[in-house]
Amino acid sequence: MKLFIYQHCPFCLRTRMISGLKNLKMQYQVIMEGDAETPIRMVGKKVVPILQKDDGTYMTESMDIVKYLDQFGEEKYTLEPQNSEISEWCEHAADDIFKLAIPRFTKGQFKEISTPEARQFYREREAKAFGDLDQLIVDTELYLKPTNQSLQQLEPILAKHNRIDLDDFKLFPLLRSLTIVKGIVFGEQAQTYLDNIHDKAKVDLLFDQAM
Repeated sequence: MKLFIYQHCPFCLRTRMISGLKNLKMQYQVIMEGDAETPIRMVGKKVVPILQKDDGTYMTESMDIVKYLDQFGEEKYTLEPQNSEISEWCEHAADDIFKLAIPRFTKGQFKEISTPEARQFYREREAKAFGDLDQLIVDTELYLKPTNQSLQQLEPILAKHNRIDLDDFKLFPLLRSLTIVKGIVFGEQAQTYLDNIHDKAKVDLLFDQAM
């Protein structure tokens, strides 16, 4: 099987997580920002992630891919959440997280923006969604303080979270996105959580790019 992804993308990360957790023999291909032809040829629209199955057919939608790949092997990870706390935390924190992470993603070192043209295309795409990216960097403190406060509120939730389930495919990509943000303070539970899934799923964190 093959996954077509962006390296920075939180939604693509969901599919990389399940592939790593299940130890699947997965090929990865990065689609360049601005390349609409490749995904349109495969699935009729510009979208990532895309899974190419062994039979040559394609699947889109990150959580659908996660659930499909969870069929392989015995241990299951798409279990129903034990409660709603993690999902509610993600919904509450996501907006500030994206306002911190997205402008930094556009400056990061990712294969899909490794040419000036691709990076510029990505910046223009995200500016349409989030506004002035440079101003978001200037306004970092407006989002950094509430996000660090939210991370403290996450600590007791993670302290009693003892298995990987569907909500982790929402939470881990958000926390991984924050690893590119200088000044983010992860509590002990959050850092342990990040390290654990990073190790089990064999996906990268972005601390070395923090800015």
